[in-house]
Amino acid sequence: MAKNLERRVTLTDAAVDVLADEGARGLTFRAVDARAGVPMGTASNYFSSRDDLLMQTGARISSRMTPDPAQVEQIMLPAPSRELVAELMHWLIRRMTDDRNGYLAMLELRLEATRRPDLRTQLTRTVRAGFEESLSFHRDRGLPGDPDAFLVLYLAMTGVLLEHFTLPEMLGDDGLDHLVEAVVTRIIPADQGLS
Repeated sequence: MAKNLERRVTLTDAAVDVLADEGARGLTFRAVDARAGVPMGTASNYFSSRDDLLMQTGARISSRMTPDPAQVEQIMLPAPSRELVAELMHWLIRRMTDDRNGYLAMLELRLEATRRPDLRTQLTRTVRAGFEESLSFHRDRGLPGDPDAFLVLYLAMTGVLLEHFTLPEMLGDDGLDHLVEAVVTRIIPADQGLS
């Protein structure tokens, strides 16, 4: 397999766009080559199979969704509070909206994983690791809410993002900020640390 990392990123980013625009059925080596603007046959030199392409695309999406550490430090300047948790959730919505294709591609991968056990195993491992890292961050930074509250917040925000990206008229753009506030207010206590 070819080792040019920059080209591999270009190809996986193209695969993200193909997944977002055409779904998993549209994800072929030819479609990726065309989207990336590279000669036909390039993707097949970088990925051993379609499954390999799917798995590496999943890894690329996870990388794209990981926030910049400097931005994390900036947003974490205020003291831990329910208000800070709400700001983190608003920031999550903004980051995912800024990479809409990445989020839609992840939804496509999740659906594809229901039919591909190897992809499901890898995606579960990746998503679980991200969840555990976020839970540790929440606890280590002293943000309010116990592990159960954090899990419920995670699941609620996953639902909010799903509606926002797939059926935006369901929530309406005007109500999104209010909804995030309502989710956080009802799940995260105002004055309880993480146990």
